[in-house]
Amino acid sequence: MTGPTGPAAPSPSPAPSASAGAGPFPGVRFSVLDRSRVREDRPVGEALRDTVALAREAERLGYHRFWVSEHHGVPGVAGSAPAVLAAAVASATSRIRVGTGGVMLPNHQPLVVAEQFGVLESLFPGRIDMGLGRSVGFTDGVRKALGSGKEEADAFTERLAELLGYFDGPAASGVRARPADAVRVPAFVLATGAGARTAAAAGLPLVIGGPRREKLAQAARTYREEFRPGPWAAEPYVVVSGEVALAGDERAARRLLLPEAWAMSHARTHGTFPPLAPAARIEAMELPERQRGLLERGLDSGVYGTEEQVTERLGRLIESTGAQEVLVTTSTYDRAGLLDSYRRLARLARFTPPDGD
Repeated sequence: MTGPTGPAAPSPSPAPSASAGAGPFPGVRFSVLDRSRVREDRPVGEALRDTVALAREAERLGYHRFWVSEHHGVPGVAGSAPAVLAAAVASATSRIRVGTGGVMLPNHQPLVVAEQFGVLESLFPGRIDMGLGRSVGFTDGVRKALGSGKEEADAFTERLAELLGYFDGPAASGVRARPADAVRVPAFVLATGAGARTAAAAGLPLVIGGPRREKLAQAARTYREEFRPGPWAAEPYVVVSGEVALAGDERAARRLLLPEAWAMSHARTHGTFPPLAPAARIEAMELPERQRGLLERGLDSGVYGTEEQVTERLGRLIESTGAQEVLVTTSTYDRAGLLDSYRRLARLARFTPPDGD
């Protein structure tokens, strides 16, 4: 199907591609979401440069997409302008799809988002994805600075429809989002629960993640049952996101997830999301009982271990959700260990880069 001015969106088909697994997860695509996590005692700008460097490696290894995220006023995250960072990633790569996981619509006017992605797609044709979420700022101060309150999240469905409409031509007001009205950028909804119904009603691919896997499976079922085909996607498409860590032994893989689990537990108990600390320093900490429990639950929500262990654990997650794609979101202080984990996963899944290089 073709819009009034723009071409039809490339369908994110579940069929195997150059980046689909040929090993224990046949036909499943693997992608990367990097949140530009700041490391303790390291420059903030280094986190952004690390994101670009990781994108180059992900492309070399054959991952399907590389997405960046949006956070505002968070000490532990450098990625506050996803469209800008996506442009830097796309400029530094040549084949891998590049997008956002995601742009938070409550923080932006749909017209501006359409214009930004229209520019990105025009500069890097056929490589841009538009992942969209409904989260608002983490604190009252950030929400006030952004000009959006918690109630803005309730208008997500309307904002999403307005945004998508700009890719089909002028709005009812006659306003055009140029150059978005001449292109079509594949859109994804980041959500669970009711958000799965929003994605289904809009006929968009769904990205789900979170610690409770039974909820992920239920969200995927609801989405597939209620999906309405349309100009953006002909059939349902589920991407499951989460942390995946591989190493030579289970303990080493678990330690890779420790810095992020500690940061999340710190945010839940102290109200601030800190830079990543080294695993050894965290292991030496005397943590309050509540924070220790949150940390352990955070570790348990990830998929980690040796190749054999990850094959079993990730396989169960893929089977329960019917995921056609896995979006790996691993963050850690140990950059060498992180790169090794992504390389091990690429070898395990046995996907290869385009042209076989």
